[in-house]
Amino acid sequence: MDKLNLLKQFICVVEQGGFAAAANELGQSPSTLSKSIARLEKELSFKLFYRSTRQVSLTSAGSEYLKTAVNTLQALEQTENQLRQDNNEFRGQLRINLPVSYGRLYVMPLLQKFKQQYPDIDFQLSFNDSYVDMMEKQIDLTIRTGTVSETNLVARKISPIDFVICASKTYLEQHPKITPETLIDHPWIRFKYQQSGRLMPIVLANGERALQLDTCQQYIVDDGEALASLCSQGLGLTQLPHFIARNWLESEELQVVMPYYRNSKQGVYAIYPNREYLPAKVKAFVDFLIAKMEASNESAYSTWAEQYTD
Repeated sequence: MDKLNLLKQFICVVEQGGFAAAANELGQSPSTLSKSIARLEKELSFKLFYRSTRQVSLTSAGSEYLKTAVNTLQALEQTENQLRQDNNEFRGQLRINLPVSYGRLYVMPLLQKFKQQYPDIDFQLSFNDSYVDMMEKQIDLTIRTGTVSETNLVARKISPIDFVICASKTYLEQHPKITPETLIDHPWIRFKYQQSGRLMPIVLANGERALQLDTCQQYIVDDGEALASLCSQGLGLTQLPHFIARNWLESEELQVVMPYYRNSKQGVYAIYPNREYLPAKVKAFVDFLIAKMEASNESAYSTWAEQYTD
């Protein structure tokens, strides 16, 4: 930055025809400006100006250096202006990392409408339920389901995560009386986290207690949508996050058998590096997604699953 300032001062002296006029233009004293140019000359190991009591003129080396200095600053200014313009316009490639199920079921169906609204924004999508380093992978936006611990990132909450215990219509016809006390008597389809290898606990409404299912027949999967698919086949009960359960409930392939459970520490978040310099394309997508979720009866504080309270 000091070198750039020196170059600007050097060019100003040339354009103003001397140190006094340039110092006045820059808001400095002539002696301070003269010392700055002397420091630049010392760094370069050649003279830029011939100095006399009457005038200041460029040396041959100074004339050559002036051309490069002017071109360099002009190129830098043009690049800065272009990048600033790109950052403030709704165009360019948007790199988004999505959790597998939420991305497929909630985000993918919205992309065509977003593209219609912002035709100059393109997508590069990746799907991953594991932690992804946004800086390392050069990702503009991450949608994350679960918890957020990074303090150097901005996390905007899209919705809570509500979990509902479900069964198929066929299974309920065969087992019409399912109560909290009899839940451990049924087979369960359960989710296993790929990173940790832990099983997701089955928790009753309001977090009253986690079921101890050690003696139950269990089917273990590491894909969220497989939970719903196996459950729809009548293999047993499962507990689904609301964003996986929605389509299955709407199609009536699954039915809710217990009130919803919400973990206050978990949610769906839009995560991006810095609010101050947030590119317009990122803000546009986040605002669009949140607006669509609100139109679907979901917000940062609620989801449609709240209807299953008893």
